[in-house]
Amino acid sequence: MPQPAIGAVRAELPGSIETMSGELNRLHGHLCGRDLLAAVLGQGGSLRGRIALVSSFGAESVVLLHMVASVDPDIPVIFLDTLAHFPATLAYRDQLVKLLGLRDVRSATPNLRMLGRIDPRADLHSRDPDVCCHFRKTEPLDEALSGFDAWITGRKRFQGGARQVLPLFEPERNSGRIKINPLAEWSAEDLEAYRASYDLPAHPLVAEGFRSIGCAPCTRPVAEGEDPRAGRWSGSSKSECGIHVSHGGGI
Repeated sequence: MPQPAIGAVRAELPGSIETMSGELNRLHGHLCGRDLLAAVLGQGGSLRGRIALVSSFGAESVVLLHMVASVDPDIPVIFLDTLAHFPATLAYRDQLVKLLGLRDVRSATPNLRMLGRIDPRADLHSRDPDVCCHFRKTEPLDEALSGFDAWITGRKRFQGGARQVLPLFEPERNSGRIKINPLAEWSAEDLEAYRASYDLPAHPLVAEGFRSIGCAPCTRPVAEGEDPRAGRWSGSSKSECGIHVSHGGGI
């Protein structure tokens, strides 16, 4: 029997984002990866235009982008263009958009007037990285996701921290949206096996020791045996850019 899509569950459980997320985990919790994406995107187009993928086009992004493109290449893909990315990331984004046939890639950029006021010397990342991430990532994402009921992330439990308890469907209490984490259960080995099996190009900085890739000023390569995310905001207690904290769930 076909299982209800997010829209159907929303209609049955209005105003209860926690209950709706729990029901989706009950219905689809046995799935992951492309199978989970097919379950929520392939329901007669009921979510078309109401769900987006947010991608950094970073070290592990190609796997999820390939899965989404194989299910629905028209899904909106939101790229947070912080204006501080490595040139290699921007080139990789353009390469993957063409290779995968993604038809609706949108750049979410910070407010230039506000950015000029609060970061005129482009050194806010070293003075207050949380505020920098707020203006370069969180606020642009809020605007870009306006009108969507759900969004897809590429987070995984093996990345550690609060992500170790990541559910497949996660309530976003502040916005009333649902976050979908189809790769939550995947390991680094699973990702690499998938990438190799489809001969997908790796981010060029991976070969230089970058295991997790964000903005250029706040990202360094990691040594052998280091946590993959140790190169993000190195030397500080910061471990998340903020979009997965401010957008509910505390993750």
